[in-house]
Amino acid sequence: METFDVPALNIQDRGLTNDELTDLLDGLLLPRLIEDKMLSLLRQGRISKWFSGMGQEGISVGCGCAMGSDEFILPMHRNLGVFTSRKVPLERLFTQFQGKQSGFTQGHDRSFHFGSKEHRIVGMISHLGPQLGIADGIALANKLENKGRATLVFTGDGATSEGDFHEAVNVAAVWQLPVIIAIENNKWGLSTPSSKQFRCAHMVDKAIGYGIPSEDAIRVNGNDIVEVFSTVRRVAESIRENPRPVIIEFDTFRIRGHEEASGTKYYPKGMIDAWGKVDPVNAFVHFMLETGRVSEAELEAKKTAIKQQILNALAVADEEEDVQPDMDQELARLFAAEPQGAVRAPEADPLIDGADSEELRFIDAITAGLEQGMQRHDNLVLMGQDIGAYGGVFKVTDGMQERYGEGRVRDTPLCESAILGAGLGLSIAGMKAMVEMQFSDFVTCGFNQIVNNLAKLHWRWGQNVDVVVRLPTGGGTAAGPFHSQSNEAWFFHTPGLQLAYPAFPADAKGLLTTALDSANPTLFFEHKALYRSLTGPVPAEEYALPFGVAREIVCGEDAVIVTYGMGVHWALDAANKSPKSVGVLDLRTLAPLDWEQVFAVSRRAGKVLVLHEDCLTGGIGGELSARITEACWHHLDAPVKRIASLDTPIPFAPNLERVFLANSRLDKGLADLLSE
Repeated sequence: METFDVPALNIQDRGLTNDELTDLLDGLLLPRLIEDKMLSLLRQGRISKWFSGMGQEGISVGCGCAMGSDEFILPMHRNLGVFTSRKVPLERLFTQFQGKQSGFTQGHDRSFHFGSKEHRIVGMISHLGPQLGIADGIALANKLENKGRATLVFTGDGATSEGDFHEAVNVAAVWQLPVIIAIENNKWGLSTPSSKQFRCAHMVDKAIGYGIPSEDAIRVNGNDIVEVFSTVRRVAESIRENPRPVIIEFDTFRIRGHEEASGTKYYPKGMIDAWGKVDPVNAFVHFMLETGRVSEAELEAKKTAIKQQILNALAVADEEEDVQPDMDQELARLFAAEPQGAVRAPEADPLIDGADSEELRFIDAITAGLEQGMQRHDNLVLMGQDIGAYGGVFKVTDGMQERYGEGRVRDTPLCESAILGAGLGLSIAGMKAMVEMQFSDFVTCGFNQIVNNLAKLHWRWGQNVDVVVRLPTGGGTAAGPFHSQSNEAWFFHTPGLQLAYPAFPADAKGLLTTALDSANPTLFFEHKALYRSLTGPVPAEEYALPFGVAREIVCGEDAVIVTYGMGVHWALDAANKSPKSVGVLDLRTLAPLDWEQVFAVSRRAGKVLVLHEDCLTGGIGGELSARITEACWHHLDAPVKRIASLDTPIPFAPNLERVFLANSRLDKGLADLLSE
């Protein structure tokens, strides 16, 4: 008969009081009995999916009870015991599971994919690893503000293979963050056993590679709730006083399938029975009965009361009507309400009214906006590769670390995903973050954090996202295909993001002010070729330019060029050379986009050329062209024309790059449009 490596259980009180042990018993019984009911409801079709934590409750409940109520926990699929330990009302949990209005996501996400700041819980997304970077950010906020708090983040043994795990653990170690990395090692990643996931014997074996000492890499029997609780409480107390990351590996087993539909046929015969003998709930119940801390009658009374509590909460959930869709509300929930009056808008456009202004290069205007943002928001943290003493590869942050300290101007390891996640964690903890991508091309390494965490978080459960991502972008510098891409269209498609793309120094400062004051995620595109080649008047005082307001730089009667970024300067040059009256509309922000003004200038001019530096296919120009055609068809004298760069990667050699870029075809394209 096959044998399995099942750790023996020898539960002891470990110095806990009877009241503490009784609380742990109550904490274990509740999620197990909820699970029993949820499995019944799943069979009845009253919930759509269920990820069972049976066999792992000792970890969730032990950790939930050990952490302070003011400390964040970031749970995963099988951590129902965290939610119940945090006293989340059962009726809200059940309406969440059923996708109803009073659930935490109002039907917009399922099961445990939600958070609650009230309960200090940050829910997961289906991409498991990004949780760890968010935990880093929360822990960083605690450390910077000297709050003396720990943070605990769950991950599974399978997720330790992900790059996000490596990045986040590395950042936590480098920055010595007070975070507990709780690895639930249940030996399987869905149907794939650990032997096919990694070569190390235990998860804690990875710690030394990050400089985490052996005493801070701890293995715990996850089915022994007393050992779990005692260990986590001791570690949390320690890192509150001496901030550092600690890895705790919890040995356990998942009794049921990854989720109920997947089943357990892939388990070797006898494995479930072997682990069933050390079931954490049954084992602790036996311990409490055997030691006389609870009687059979008391135990049954507890179960009866809990079952009634569950039935009462389910009755409340069942009485609630299904959520009713409202298109206006669906769109409104994408973004958090913005703070009022942080910085005033200028009385006149600073590009027109140069009074009380100084002549600044494009790059200096960005620096000025950051500088004033740091002074305005004492909770703003700047993060990026080489942005500290070196000042960034483009020197945007030169001298800021000396002025504001290493805590607020932070050099980061090369780990875009973890740092973007940390920015989100800072926001959840009540701070603000600016993350600089050294080049916009490198944002691919953090793509998931942006499109699945930053963009969706407020829509999912109402959490503001005070994160600005600065992206030096664009060609014209002979930097080749990995330092010159125009990638704004990747994010233009993603609801929940703000996209700013200034073309002038004054716009750069004013839009950056708005971005830093915003409660919503903003991608701020800065064309590298404009950094030191373009100067203009910039008011020295603080001012904000509103998002979603385009600027008609030149009014044209015969045609109009709709564009943004470097395209504005190409368009102005083309319009100046044209014998006809050609207008230029600078969009300034791409999300929100000023459709009203786009349509107004299109109707007036009758002929429209849409210009952008990005490749033609799938570029923002396609959306502009389609909507202009739909809204302005009866006012157009010719089809909307698009001019864009070639549908190839951007080449390195200057003569090849010139042919690639859109401006090489602009004059002819404009002439063809005017001749139609």
